[in-house]
Amino acid sequence: MAEFSVFEVFVSVAAAVVLFVYALKGFSKDVQEAGGEALRRVLSRITARPLTGFFAGAALTALVQSSSAVSGIAVALVEAGTISFRGSLPVFLGANVGTTSTAWLVALDATMLGPLLILLSVVVTLLPGKASLFGRSILYLGVILLALQMISDAVQPLKDSTEIAEWMAYAENPFVALAIGIFATALLQSSSVVVGIAIIAVQQQLIGFHDVLYVIVGANIGTTSTALISSLSMSAVARRSAFANLVFNVLGVVAFIPVLPWISGWVETSIASHDIAVAVIHLVFNLCVAMVGFVVLKPLARRMDSVFG
Repeated sequence: MAEFSVFEVFVSVAAAVVLFVYALKGFSKDVQEAGGEALRRVLSRITARPLTGFFAGAALTALVQSSSAVSGIAVALVEAGTISFRGSLPVFLGANVGTTSTAWLVALDATMLGPLLILLSVVVTLLPGKASLFGRSILYLGVILLALQMISDAVQPLKDSTEIAEWMAYAENPFVALAIGIFATALLQSSSVVVGIAIIAVQQQLIGFHDVLYVIVGANIGTTSTALISSLSMSAVARRSAFANLVFNVLGVVAFIPVLPWISGWVETSIASHDIAVAVIHLVFNLCVAMVGFVVLKPLARRMDSVFG
């Protein structure tokens, strides 16, 4: 492949990623504005119980397609006193599970729905009353799916590139792959983008099945950067929540990585399609993080109380 062609693909992918992130932030903002004070009151009641807080975090993340956004919202609500520090912890765990929805959208080729949702958004905006307000949200969701499809189409020629194969060989080192997931997610401020691109790379045979798993695991750590950054200018209780979110994800990664080769081998033999297998492992991993989180929930909360006082 000529150097110009590689550059052309890079520009196309970069433009699609920018489009994805823009639509993601717009969609998340619309959901928050639509919910307003009512959403805050509901979250305050729901997070009073750990299990309901967990499911609220999962559902809200699946809706807005961004665990980074939900974690940031949770920290902001802790700062505002709407939810308690301990009430925010199950929300973080749920957000990790909810973010796996992006992997399933890509793996099941639901990205093809993007153009249909964009057309539907035009029809919805013409409806009378408050129903028209959902038109922009549907448009953003359609653009998110369309951007993922654009990335998939753009990278397809790269599977025949020896240059790209040489670069991708670095990801065969688990520590390098883990670092790619962490830093790429921290840079893009969205694990959904990184996971989506990772599964597309598997579909296009740009990266090996086992190698991509460490990238996705790393994305779980990188996604905590949004809440950490936003909490820097907040009170100690908000910083406490953001740091606890980081601890949850790091502990989950440390607990899961030793068994990852065994789980990935079992899933690979059970599921023929590698992209579906990656989505399954991503879900299993985040469920394991949630279980580890619930085990250490109370002692971690006490420890955070003493450290941040």
